[in-house]
Amino acid sequence: MGDECSSVHNNGAKKRIKKNYGSSHNILLVGEGDFSFAVCLAKAFGTAENMIATSFDSKEVLMTEYSNAMSNLKELEDRRCTVLHDVDAHTMNRHPHLRSKLFDRVVFNFPHAGFTWKEHNDYQIELHQELVRGFMRSSIEMLTEKGEIHITHKTAYPFNRWEIVELGKEIGLFLLEEMEFERWCYPGYINRRGSGTRIDETFPVGECSTFKFAK
Repeated sequence: MGDECSSVHNNGAKKRIKKNYGSSHNILLVGEGDFSFAVCLAKAFGTAENMIATSFDSKEVLMTEYSNAMSNLKELEDRRCTVLHDVDAHTMNRHPHLRSKLFDRVVFNFPHAGFTWKEHNDYQIELHQELVRGFMRSSIEMLTEKGEIHITHKTAYPFNRWEIVELGKEIGLFLLEEMEFERWCYPGYINRRGSGTRIDETFPVGECSTFKFAK
């Protein structure tokens, strides 16, 4: 990880990746595939005590479908990360292990509602938008006073038709920043398709940004 991606402060007590995530933040990761993003942050921080990483899939599905899930979960356990499975982004604010907690960062990388129609199909886009709306509605209840919701998303056609910024406004969020997503800042992170017969395969991210929202 290059110097432009990471920094260490206070004699190593606090570690950061860019200006997005720091070891002093309480972080909730939503919709993790094989948990490689969580492992990337945990390794950068040296510990994952400040993180809760969640998957929509059950642990059984993870172990069956993702080739690296077992080793990633073991890494997170060793670094004291709280890991939760079967967590729905729409209702996570009512989850028994989450409803009493507040977070500085709530993060959903490449949200996707599954492969029902082609990506440019209006009905498919509506499914994606409803997923993002539900995530935002749930997340807004879980933020600290200065907390942020981060959504990393492709920005080229047809993904720009999701209108992420407009969805945020609709929910009552305002955009703090749209920041280019630089994958090399997250060594070891492999974005997975996450559903369908090729669930464990990666996909080209192309042009994409991290949209940062606040309430």
